[in-house]
Amino acid sequence: MPSVPSASVLVQRHSLVTRLTHWINVLALLVLLTSGLQIFNAHPALYWGDTSTFARPWAAMVAMERGGQPVGITKIGPAMFETTGVLGFSGDEVRGFPAWTTLPTYRSLADGRRWHFFFAWVFALNGLVYLSANIASGHVRRNLLPDRDQLQARHLLAEIADHARLRFPKGEAARRYSALQKVTYLAVIFVLLPMMVLTGLAMSPGLNAAWPWAPELFGGRQSARTFHFLSASLIVLFVVVHVLMVLVSSPVNSLRSMITGRFAIRQGED
Repeated sequence: MPSVPSASVLVQRHSLVTRLTHWINVLALLVLLTSGLQIFNAHPALYWGDTSTFARPWAAMVAMERGGQPVGITKIGPAMFETTGVLGFSGDEVRGFPAWTTLPTYRSLADGRRWHFFFAWVFALNGLVYLSANIASGHVRRNLLPDRDQLQARHLLAEIADHARLRFPKGEAARRYSALQKVTYLAVIFVLLPMMVLTGLAMSPGLNAAWPWAPELFGGRQSARTFHFLSASLIVLFVVVHVLMVLVSSPVNSLRSMITGRFAIRQGED
């Protein structure tokens, strides 16, 4: 017998608060990333501890002469990579990240700091609104906390394999977040984002004057800067993977759900 086509049903997936804070976060993170790279370019090197040991950075983007021509070099620990045109040397000048990745595109530490500090507060306050509203509504408890079965290694490995093969939940299963999504979102919301905010505050001269012990929570001021850079890098990685998953699964459906709140599922699909 011919199969009966499944019917699409629109279900409510995202609240108004979630949608608003999501799009504010998109803007805030974009400005924070680009202005942060402008600030980083003032001294494109990372260290551990309290002080900068210029001769022994943990990671650095520099320019070196080779054959009479400058080349960009990225150093991570003992490893060195040539990254001319992207990191270390680009646009015929010595700079950590290229001009098109920074806000502003021209060199200005002062302007980069203004953009960064303003949107850091936008990001932090917006995050508090999101978290408070979703805890109060029960969204975090109902939809983001994985149960014991979902946390089993066998279950998580199966979901990772399905994602790698671009096999995504359908039908009623699409109503709920997968265990992999839940674990990832919780790690971002409760680990990476707080780490980025707290390490940023630990580097603030005003905060240091009031609470001189704050940088020591992370092993020193330079360690706080390194953790800030690493947490921000992991958030960027999360965003890239998140966008790619949206594009290869159901871009129109996912975008509609984050604009209108309604997500289409096909009844009868497994």
